Amino acid sequence: MEQYWTIFVNGYRNYANYLWNELVSFHPKNYLLWLVGVSVLFFALEMVKPWREEQPRFRKDFWLDAFYMFFNFFLFSLVVYNAASDVAVTLFNDFLALIGIRNLVALEIGSWPVWVQLFALFLVRDFVQWNTHRLLHRVPFLWQFHKVHHSVEQMGFAAHLRYHWMENVVYRALEYIPLAMIGFGIDDFFVVHIFTLAVGHFNHSNIRVPLGPLKYIFNNPQMHIWHHAKNLPSDRPHGMNYGLTLSVWDYLFGTACIPSDGRDIALGFEGDEQFPRTFLGQLRFGFRPRSRP
Repeated sequence: MEQYWTIFVNGYRNYANYLWNELVSFHPKNYLLWLVGVSVLFFALEMVKPWREEQPRFRKDFWLDAFYMFFNFFLFSLVVYNAASDVAVTLFNDFLALIGIRNLVALEIGSWPVWVQLFALFLVRDFVQWNTHRLLHRVPFLWQFHKVHHSVEQMGFAAHLRYHWMENVVYRALEYIPLAMIGFGIDDFFVVHIFTLAVGHFNHSNIRVPLGPLKYIFNNPQMHIWHHAKNLPSDRPHGMNYGLTLSVWDYLFGTACIPSDGRDIALGFEGDEQFPRTFLGQLRFGFRPRSRP
C-alpha cells in the first residue's frame, strides 16, 4: 500500500511541477501555449468568416466552454486525475504480473521511422476513440455524462472541450491496452496531440471549409454539426458521425449521415431544457438518478 501512496504523491507532485513549468516557461512543446494559440486562430476565423452569420461572435456559453478547456486539460489532472491514473496503471500491471503477463507489447514499433510510429499510433488511438464515442451514446450510464458535451446550443470551436471529466477516465482506460500493445511511449507523441486538438476545434467551429474528397477522411464542421443535432433521424436513435479526428471510420462502418446542409439545425438532446446550466451542476448531473433527462 505504501508503494501506491508514493506513486500517487509523486504523480501529483510531478504534474504540479509540469503545470508550473507550462505557466512560466516558453518552449516549443508548451501545451498551454499551443492550446491558447490554436483557440485564438479558430476564434479569429469565426470572427472573420462565420458559417452561421446570425450567431453571436461570443455565442451562448462561450466563457463556460473556455473554462472547460482549461479545466479538462489542466486543472482536473492537477486535482486528482494524473496521480490517480498513475496508481491505476501500476495496479493493473501488478495484476497482470500475478497471472504471468509482464509485457503487453504485441507489436514493437520503436524501431520504425518516427513518422510511421506517429501514424500508427494516431490510427490506433483514433479508431479506439471512435468506438469509445459510440459507447458514450449507447450505454445509458455513459450517456448521462456525455450529455454535458451535447448540451451545447450554439456551436463554436470552444465546444470541443466542453465535456464531463468522466469522459477522460473512459477514453484513457479503453485506450490503454491497445496503445500498450504497440509499444506506446513515443517522445514525439506531442505532435499527435496538437494535430487532434486542431481538428477537434475545427470540427466544432463556426466556419465552412469545403474539403472536397478529404471530407471522407477528416471530420469537419458540416459533418459534425449533425452529430449534435437535437432531432435525430428515426433510423439513427443513438446518433451518427462519431469520428473525432477521422471521418473515415463512419463511412467504413455505416455511421456517417449528412441529411442536408445543417447550418441552422437545432442542437442538443430531448429534454435538454431541464439540463443544468452551471459548471458544477453539469459535473454532478451524471451521478443523479436516471429518471432525469
